[in-house]
Amino acid sequence: MVSMAATPSGPQPTWGGAAVGTDLAGLLRASALGDENAFAQLYDAVSARIYGLVLRVVRDPAQSQEVAQEALLDIWRTSARFDPARGSAVSWMLTIAHRKAVDRVRSAQASTDREHTYGSRNQERTFDETAETVDRRLDAQRVRNALDSLTETQRGAVELAYLGGYTHTEVASLLDVPLGTAKTRIRDGLIRLRDTLGVQS
Repeated sequence: MVSMAATPSGPQPTWGGAAVGTDLAGLLRASALGDENAFAQLYDAVSARIYGLVLRVVRDPAQSQEVAQEALLDIWRTSARFDPARGSAVSWMLTIAHRKAVDRVRSAQASTDREHTYGSRNQERTFDETAETVDRRLDAQRVRNALDSLTETQRGAVELAYLGGYTHTEVASLLDVPLGTAKTRIRDGLIRLRDTLGVQS
């Protein structure tokens, strides 16, 4: 079970197991009104799934628990922003968790890059090496911009499939949608990404 302690910034959950949730959208709406009991039920229903998704991206269990907690608190604080017309409650929450996990990985990579730069700052770099680094960073920025052009449902499915490494079946399960729907979102998202990036088919 989940232990909740109220604080001025909202409930602070301690890590626990997951229960089967029913009306996640209803629990989100109640949480948006400050109902801590509703959020505790929501936490029970989705915490294990959120932790599993984060662990798949971050890899490290201890860091994954931290990121999952951050995601759950973010869900509590931003629950009023959930719009059922734009997708399911589980998809909305998993998207938040996935972005938190990707941010943690990027932060860790940036720290590693800074250490590498510090260690090699006195070493001469050739023009080709510098050009390759610039090209990679520009490509990464173009991809991020292209992802932002997708709808929320397309982006969530594409990120899970290609950044999270999930299969189409796993994406469907995580987003709680039929397999055909998950495949359609991924396909449409990839077509839009291709068009945005100007990639020839």
